[in-house]
Amino acid sequence: MSSNVSANCTPFGDNLSCDFIACPPFPDDPQKCQIIIAVKRGVASFSLFGCLFMIFTIWLFKKYSVFSHRLILYLTIAAFMDSIAYLMGELHPDGPLCDFQAFWLTYFDWVVLLWVLAVTTNLFLTIVTSIRSEKHEWMYHMVSWIVPLGISLLPFMNDHYGPAGAWCWIKHGDTAWRFGIWYIPLFVLIFLLLIVYSYIIYKIKKQVRSWQGMYDPDMEANKRNLSENVKPLIGYPLVYLFLSLFPLINRIQNAVNPQADFALMILHVISSPLQGAANAVVFGLDKETMSRLRPHQIRMALRNRFCGQRTVIAEYASFESPMLNVSADKGSSHLSSISSLDPSTSLIWQPSPQAAGVPRA
Repeated sequence: MSSNVSANCTPFGDNLSCDFIACPPFPDDPQKCQIIIAVKRGVASFSLFGCLFMIFTIWLFKKYSVFSHRLILYLTIAAFMDSIAYLMGELHPDGPLCDFQAFWLTYFDWVVLLWVLAVTTNLFLTIVTSIRSEKHEWMYHMVSWIVPLGISLLPFMNDHYGPAGAWCWIKHGDTAWRFGIWYIPLFVLIFLLLIVYSYIIYKIKKQVRSWQGMYDPDMEANKRNLSENVKPLIGYPLVYLFLSLFPLINRIQNAVNPQADFALMILHVISSPLQGAANAVVFGLDKETMSRLRPHQIRMALRNRFCGQRTVIAEYASFESPMLNVSADKGSSHLSSISSLDPSTSLIWQPSPQAAGVPRA
């Protein structure tokens, strides 16, 4: 998290004379900051489009009706807003615009982190305790949207937001605030995520082994629960943990050595804004999602969304049962033509006049 402008001001008569430093991390090579900003904005743009793809797909196929996919939707909205924060990176001097950018970034970085924790909590409750946390959905919202607001407002006290190297965040000299507001909580929560996530993986593997070669209605219900509520979520905390690696390494390097490392900063600005794009990859690799992302499925879903469902009243020619045992060639050919209808079409079957014993006029 960080603008590329700082100022050294010295008294000059009754005024202050300020020399703006174009690139505080690399004052002798300002071009490096331009490269960092360009990379950050490029990655953030990919994330923005990835988030839009996920939101559109969830809306199009009404996946939000399932709680696990609603959690994915909330995480995606948070990542979308976070991507906007990274797109805002510019050479701002200390002032209201820089403070707003820093506040926005702090708030949505925290929102993304807490929705990742919400996903992990739901996984833990579902797999380890067999508790469905859907009824507590409102609590996830309270924690994930309101707690970050309080945290991100704190640096406004005594003006701790400002230029911080490659974008606006906590000012460069306020190391205690940087670690107190973000890095210490992040280190602790990532450590807990690793422990909980490892245990979740262990429990899933143990459950899958216990199901092999056996059939039981309760076991089948557990399999469906695993497929519907666990598998779609399992990749997102892992993605967050992986993308947090290089920013953590970079900040540790910053704390040990004041001289910025250009390679680490590039890896940092690739990783931090990448959450939305990486989530989109995980989302697209889900088998159920992949099965729907086909041209005819998308056309059907769009038709359903914008045109509503069509209802066709069809005749069956001579059936002992309306859905079985076609006994007339005409009925067979008629059924064949109907079977080619759009699968989203609703069919209402009624007997033809001959089948009902009524002669045609």
